[in-house]
Amino acid sequence: MTLSYFFEDLKKAYQVELEDLQDDSEGRNVLAARLRDKRSQFASLMPMIDSAPEMVAVAFHGGVTFLNLQAMYMLSITEPEEFPAWHELAHAVHFEPWAKKLADAALQERGGERFLITSVCLEYLHGKTVTNHGDARDDETLDAVDSEDGNEEEQDLEEAGADWLAEQGFDRRG
Repeated sequence: MTLSYFFEDLKKAYQVELEDLQDDSEGRNVLAARLRDKRSQFASLMPMIDSAPEMVAVAFHGGVTFLNLQAMYMLSITEPEEFPAWHELAHAVHFEPWAKKLADAALQERGGERFLITSVCLEYLHGKTVTNHGDARDDETLDAVDSEDGNEEEQDLEEAGADWLAEQGFDRRG
């Protein structure tokens, strides 16, 4: 899977952030407690959304379901200056109620749309790397992207995604 430069760098940082939150000094898994802390401090973390979005984005971990994997894939190969507006992507994800509150708060911030788009894509990429989340119809899309000889399928997926973005009013690449 080819990622945009933006997500290639942030995907690694997001994974490191989750790993850092995982265990305490005694080796106990404390991820759930630390994520609760992040979520309770979410408003005070907003100044970091431009400089270190991965450190704030982890607050959404486990709170996003992906309804349109094709849209998420297309987002993952897009640089920030080409991101769609949030309202054009919102249909592709579903938030748990607690995550919806965080998303609503983020959207009130300057740069909040970009941060929210970044956050959901990082969570998508994390889930894609670690496990295949989704139902059977989603697995077909994941398999097409991940297959060793999937160049043709990946091109078809990229073309379909480009069609979708064009329908949303974005210019086609190249």
